[in-house]
This record gives sequence, C-alpha cells and structure tokens, in this order.
Amino acid sequence: MQIIHLSNVWMILINIIAWYFFHMSISWVARQIPIHFFVKYQDWFKTKDWENSGNIWQRWFRVRNWKSHLPDGTQITRKGFDKRTLKHFNQISLERFILETRRGELAHWMMIPPAFLFFLWNPLWAGWVMVIYAVIVNLPFIIVQRYNRPRLEKLADRKERKLEKNR
Repeated sequence: MQIIHLSNVWMILINIIAWYFFHMSISWVARQIPIHFFVKYQDWFKTKDWENSGNIWQRWFRVRNWKSHLPDGTQITRKGFDKRTLKHFNQISLERFILETRRGELAHWMMIPPAFLFFLWNPLWAGWVMVIYAVIVNLPFIIVQRYNRPRLEKLADRKERKLEKNR
C-alpha cells in the first residue's frame, strides 16, 4: 500500500538507491555470519530429493550454459570468498567452498523480501515490478548454488573416503 507519493523521477531514483542499499547491506550482513552458522544449520541447505542431486536445475534451466556469466559478489565488493573457481583441490578447500555456497544462497534469499518495502513509495503495479525484479535477479544465483553444492559434496565425500582408505 503506497503511503509515500513521489514524482516518477524521484520514484525511479529512490528505487535505484534502495536496491543498491539492500544489495550491499545484505551482502555485508551475509559476510558477517560466522562460518560455523553454516555448519550448524546445514540442514537448511540440504539438497531435496526432487532436485536429483542438482540435476533438475540443468534439466529445467540448462544452468551449465550460463552460470559462468553470473558475477560473484566478491568481484563487486572485493571482499569475501570468490566462488567462481575452486582454487585448491584439497578437502579443506572443498569444505570451505561448500559452506560458502550456503552463504551465497542465504544472501540471495535474503535479498528478495525487501522488495515488498517498495510498495510503500511505488504504485501497486511498480511494487509488483520490484518483487518480480527481486526474484528474477536473485533466483539464478540461488539455482547455481543449489546446482553446484551437490557436486561439490559428492567430490568432498569421495576425497574423504579416499583419505580414510589410505590411512
């Protein structure tokens, strides 16, 4: 319900500034969450059976064709864990990468609800455009995390079993 009425120019300007603020502040908040949070609440991020180990995302959205074109937030903020590539192929790096996919997924989920605040200064139609924007912009990043994580977990499990077998 619009309670603040602005000219179109001001509305567009406020929308741009508000989205920038929400994206940057939520990214900052997500980076402040201790890594043990993502260990403790790992069940929140578990791959569902219907996701078929992440394969559903490839089947429905052909994620492999476009995931490399998405920016990583670390490119913009110059802070955090760069998830574009796996730098080291050891157990510790794999586990950290998995935890950081959880952080990335959570951050993008957190960026959707602020869209409903835009109804305060936008007409109804524009408020819904902001909600659609929030979903369209964040869903690809969520999909990539949900696609990559099961693969990384399988790889980490294989490496762990191999390490245990060699002990």
